[in-house]
Amino acid sequence: MTEHKVLTVNDATAPTAAGAPDDRLDGPLVRLIAVMLVGGVLALLDATIVNVAIGTLGDAFEAPLGTIEWVSTGYLLAVAVAIPVTGWAVDRYGGRVVWLLGLAVFTGASLLASVAWSAGTLIAFRVLQGIGGGMLEPTRLTVLARAAGPHRAGHVIGLIAVSSTIGPVLGPILGGLILDHLDWRWIFLVNLPIGVVSIALAMWAVPRDRPTHGAGRRIDLLGICLLCPGFAAVVYALSRAAQEGFGVWEVFVGLGVGVALFAGYSAHAYRDPEHAVIDLRLFRGGGYLASIAVMFLVGGALFALMFLLPLYWQEARGRDVLDAGLLLAPLGLGTLIGMPLAGRLADRVGARRLVPGGAALVGAAALVFALSGPNTSVPVLSVASLVAGVGLGFVGAPTMSSVYRTVQPAAVSSATGAIVIARQIGASVGVAAVALIVSARVDDGASAVDAYTASFWWVLGGGVVVLLAGFALPGRPARRPSAVAADADPV
Repeated sequence: MTEHKVLTVNDATAPTAAGAPDDRLDGPLVRLIAVMLVGGVLALLDATIVNVAIGTLGDAFEAPLGTIEWVSTGYLLAVAVAIPVTGWAVDRYGGRVVWLLGLAVFTGASLLASVAWSAGTLIAFRVLQGIGGGMLEPTRLTVLARAAGPHRAGHVIGLIAVSSTIGPVLGPILGGLILDHLDWRWIFLVNLPIGVVSIALAMWAVPRDRPTHGAGRRIDLLGICLLCPGFAAVVYALSRAAQEGFGVWEVFVGLGVGVALFAGYSAHAYRDPEHAVIDLRLFRGGGYLASIAVMFLVGGALFALMFLLPLYWQEARGRDVLDAGLLLAPLGLGTLIGMPLAGRLADRVGARRLVPGGAALVGAAALVFALSGPNTSVPVLSVASLVAGVGLGFVGAPTMSSVYRTVQPAAVSSATGAIVIARQIGASVGVAAVALIVSARVDDGASAVDAYTASFWWVLGGGVVVLLAGFALPGRPARRPSAVAADADPV
């Protein structure tokens, strides 16, 4: 008997009389998924609303772009600092406590941001928001992965991953509506009712879980002091690269510091793997390593498309902000279709059969945009966006669920931290790469249409790499009793 404990909703993962785990989503698990969907949308929705409002905030505080952009950059850096610590906190204090704390910090910081009286105070409150937001995604994935068990991971991940696209798609639309009709403070006030409802629902539906094997584990202070600043330095460098290219000194310094700190963390984690905030021994497994690599590329492709499509419609096709947001909706609809379906199929056929097909769909959609011109019809491009969304769903959900089939239950929180870090760095790389391509083409005298269509070739290349990497992912999952149930004490 180990010290590992599981959520009470995990009772359904017990083997059936036939010796195989029950694949059904029981009532407590369905409620848990629904509640965490609501909370998960909160931070993702806010980030994109604020990005739309950067110009408005600069005018409101009479602040230059170099200052007001820290409203977004500071938030991203705070998220980067919070993510690696969250896995340890979930093991130490339990998922319910960390989830409620993240929601409370994010909601309280939203209220503070709405009453900010200067650019400096707004940036400070956004950093606080980022700490709360950075706690939410790793906690949600860890809690649900443990509650579902390996045999239902695909189904559950497919359902909750929908919020990863719904927030960024709805954010520009909602942000445009708020800025057209209301004061800028409402871009933060809109979070309050969602946050309060999320807290109330969490207190009702998220079970009181016991701390896991990490309850008595000392905090890895050295690892945190190496990994968190390293992650933040890389994210900062890539965000600067997206704005000014890779030739500025901040990018070189940021990447250099990040790589040095990551190297230091690697040496430390291999010396003391039992206490490391992220256990690097997980990367010895080929299936896990392939899953992390694909999640890096998925983050790059998804956020590159989220960045490119609104700008393409505005700058290359002359649409306003609201139209551009609405034309991003097919991408979100596609993921809404693809992720739950692919997650369910992944539990039956495995990621290896689904991911290459999804990558092919993303590549085909990117090719349509790459070959498009100023007169290409809106319906054709909207269908391409829909196909890209379905393809991303068939890549993301099966890949993430495959991670949880390749690690032991005690390593779920550590594995989740690595997933989120890989996806976030991939997102930063993807946005920086396409922004640099667009900027370079414009500097060379290309038209807006040519500059943006050229950047879609990068997305196509990423799709090809994911297609090839997909064949290294785990195949059809074994039909055996849940490892989570087998490792758990009775609760």
